[in-house]
Parts: sequence; C-alpha cells; structure tokens
Amino acid sequence: MTLLFIGLILWTGAHLFKRIAPQKRAAMGDKGKGLVAVGILAGLVLMVIGYRGAEVIDIWYPPIWTVHLNNLLMLIAVFIFGMSATTGRLRGRMRHPQLTAVRIWAGAHLLVNGDLASIILFGGLLIWALLEVVLINRSEPWDRPAPGHAKKDPVLIAITLVMFGIMTAIHAWLGVWPFPGY
Repeated sequence: MTLLFIGLILWTGAHLFKRIAPQKRAAMGDKGKGLVAVGILAGLVLMVIGYRGAEVIDIWYPPIWTVHLNNLLMLIAVFIFGMSATTGRLRGRMRHPQLTAVRIWAGAHLLVNGDLASIILFGGLLIWALLEVVLINRSEPWDRPAPGHAKKDPVLIAITLVMFGIMTAIHAWLGVWPFPGY
C-alpha cells in the first residue's frame, strides 16, 4: 500500500504543480516539463505496482449487476475521453472531457471493487480529477472551440468501440474478465 500512496501523491503533485505554484513551474522553463512528466510516469508506475501488490482487504462486496453498469459507464468514459481529440461536431461541448472521463472511470471502478486498495486508488484519482477541474476553472477562462463537421462524429464512435475492445482485452489478459456470465 505504501507504493500505492506514494504513486498517488507523485501523480497528484506533478499534475497540480502548475496550478498550485505557477510561478515556480514557469521559472523551470522547458526543463520543468520533463520533470513533471517524470513525476507523472513515476507516480503511474508506483500506483500500478502498489495496487497489484496490495493485500486484498475487502471493505464491501459489490453486487454482480454493478459489473454491467461499470461496463456501460466505461464505454461512456472512453467516448467522452475521445471528445478531447475529436474534430467533429462534439468538439467544444464539454470543457474537461479527459478529466470527466477519469471521474466516470474512477466512479465506475469504485462500483465494482470493494477492496481497500481499489478504494484508495480509484477514490484518490477521482478526488484528483475533481480538484484539477476546480483549479483549472478558477485559473483559466475557457475559449470554447467551434464545433467541427458532423461527418467526423462516426469516427469518434468507431475509435471508442475499438479502444473499449482493446481495454477489455487488456483486462482479460490481466485475468479480470469484465463480462461475467459470458
């Protein structure tokens, strides 16, 4: 659990550094981008190692139907995450599509994982994403991008389905089958 906590702290600190100490971050110049990237990557690696190595301490036992709700929410999260890169009509519909997707992802995983390590990991990332949105909204005005062409929206749907399939395959490869009963 220690590595999980350290990873969460590194991830959160590296991401929030620009928001909490903008002058210090700006003074670091381009070198600061590399240091932040290293902090984020180190945090990610430590979270994965810490989570996979954590003792399973069950806090609650989710009902089986929450797995289906999780899968639906994950499909929505992948779609919303993709909205950040779309050039279609959906561009600019949401200010923080990536952070919104992280919040949906974390909430969905909290629905299906009742162990302490999962609550710490997904709950911690949910809190980080919420805090990040608040800090961004306070510090930066939003210049909403103009919508693109509707013909690009089917591309987003196709990419969403492919990415969801890849994520499902990775979960299966790791030994977590996301479709119980099938």
